[in-house]
Amino acid sequence: MLEKLSYSLGRRDEEPDIELAVELTETKNRRGIKEIVEGLGDKREQIANDCIKVLYEIGYREPSLISDHAGVFLSLLTSRNNRLVWGAMTALSTIASINPEMIFDKLDLVIKAYEKGSVITVDSSISVFAGLVSSGDKYAKKVWPVIIKHLETCRPKEVAQHAERAFVCVNEKNAGVFKKTLEKRLYSLSEPQLKRVNKLLKKIDGKKFG
Repeated sequence: MLEKLSYSLGRRDEEPDIELAVELTETKNRRGIKEIVEGLGDKREQIANDCIKVLYEIGYREPSLISDHAGVFLSLLTSRNNRLVWGAMTALSTIASINPEMIFDKLDLVIKAYEKGSVITVDSSISVFAGLVSSGDKYAKKVWPVIIKHLETCRPKEVAQHAERAFVCVNEKNAGVFKKTLEKRLYSLSEPQLKRVNKLLKKIDGKKFG
């Protein structure tokens, strides 16, 4: 499978990686996916980078096909290669709600990556947290406060996007806190951001969750 990666084909774009992800998803080729997972350890950084791209693209399409590899993605959160870190967090964001136990067991590791991570790492970590919260009270008790604290303190330009990412785990029990948190941030938002947040607030008022 590695011969189909962008780097192997001498390409500088990621289209071959996306095409491979589509192929592996449509054929449900778990053996091929395992080869790509093993490629994450390739000494050639470009190969590893292509592999993580393929894997989270599969996750976008059929998360169950990569959910068994959560442990590998978690181990990459401490990588010196930032591409692998945010790629792994993106992969985790696609499977958090279907394999919450393993991710929750390593929550401290996820939070550390979130605290030290790049913009993309932080973006995806919010989706990881939301996936965990939506998986049940066992996870929500510890993870929901992390989301709220983030929405209280993140940069104004991040509020709308991260609130949208978090909205998947908003329910009747936590909607009140979510709403109050967003209302406190309204004054700092630009007009486009305000529209996006107000759209979420209207959904809460109409009890249209999810």
